[in-house]
Parts: sequence; structure tokens; C-alpha cells
Amino acid sequence: MIAIMKRELSAYFKSPIGYVFIAVSFLFSGLFFWYFALSVGSTDISFVFLGMFYVYMIFVPVLTMRLMADENKQRTDQLLLTAPLGLMRLVAGKFLSAYIVFILGDIVMLSYGIVLSFFATVNWAIILGNFVALALIGAIFVSAGLFVSTLTESQMVAAIGSIALNAALALINVLSSVIPVQAISDVIKQLSVFDRYYEFTTGIFSLGGVIFFISAVIIFLFLTVRILERRRWA
Repeated sequence: MIAIMKRELSAYFKSPIGYVFIAVSFLFSGLFFWYFALSVGSTDISFVFLGMFYVYMIFVPVLTMRLMADENKQRTDQLLLTAPLGLMRLVAGKFLSAYIVFILGDIVMLSYGIVLSFFATVNWAIILGNFVALALIGAIFVSAGLFVSTLTESQMVAAIGSIALNAALALINVLSSVIPVQAISDVIKQLSVFDRYYEFTTGIFSLGGVIFFISAVIIFLFLTVRILERRRWA
């Protein structure tokens, strides 16, 4: 697992992908920080994190699109599948490599709270809640992107498919609001990623929310492993 993670991390920074993702993260978060906080003299940076939620929904697939799609296209996936390496370790290594790059882009937002603390009192519970929420939603986006990347040989298809899946996960609460059957609507609402995310942004630490996010990541990684298992024995 560690070897795969190091290999993928190296690939990110031997190509522009890792640098572009981190630069995009810094650029958009900086713009949001200026617009929602500095320009109006506010210490509330919740909207900075909310803006990055939608940015990551679109840009995390840039990180994940090549993870397995490129292996499938180059036929190097056969080497990985026949290597003496557990598939779960393979998938975990690829997931962790993309997630580390994601965190490198995300962690800069903690510095905004530090900057504001020099001028006013900030609510660190809100800031940390937003950061944890974004880190958890990022884990789902990365695992979902890895899953989609496993299904295709095209990086472009993987990216578009991942964006569509991320949007579906984020907007499932909209679907629940238009279903007339209350029981079904309530069940779908419980699956809402955005609603779980919003709980953390208010500074409330929800153990149920953490379990929900971790479970979603595990499900996507499990599905990825199952696809690779089927391919291994095909």
C-alpha cells in the first residue's frame, strides 16, 4: 500500500496535475476569503468553505481521473492485478495518494482563521467544523472518483462521470424535497451528503455524520475492489 501511495504521489508531482490542483485550491479559497471576509470586515469564513465545497465537487475529479483509467488504457492494470498485492491495499494506496494532495490544497484555509485572529476574535469551533466537514466530503469525492476511474479507459470520461456522481451526491436532498411520499422522502434525506456536511459547518461535531462519511468512503472503495476482483478473474 505504501509503495503504491508513494508511486502515485510521485506521479502527481512529476506532472502538472498536483501543482494545478493545489494552485486552483489556493486561488479560489483566496478569492473567497477576500470577497466574503476581508472586503466586508467579517470573521465568518463559512462561505469560504461552502464555496470550496462546489469547487472541489468539480476539481477533485481532476485528481482521480487518471488513477485507474490510465492504468486501464496502458494495460498496466494487468500487472497490478497479477502482482502479489492485495486489491484492498492497491485501492487504499491510490486513494491515499489523491487524498493527500487534496489535503495539501485544503489545509491553507486554516491559515485564514489565524490571519483573522490577529485582528478580531474568531470562532474556532466554526472554522474547525468547516475544515473537518470539507476534509470528510473530500474523502467521499476522492473515493467516488477512484470508483468511476476504474470503470473506464478514458480520463475525460472518468472526470465527467465523477463530476456527475459528485453532483448527484451533493444534490440528493433536492430530490427528497420533490418526492410526495413522506416516508420515501425521509429515507432519501438521510442519504443527503450536503445536509450531513452542513451540520459540521455550524460548529456541531456529529459522530453520526462522521460515521456516515466514513461509511460512504468505505462503500466506494469496496465497490472499486469488487470491480478489480471481477477483472482479475475474467
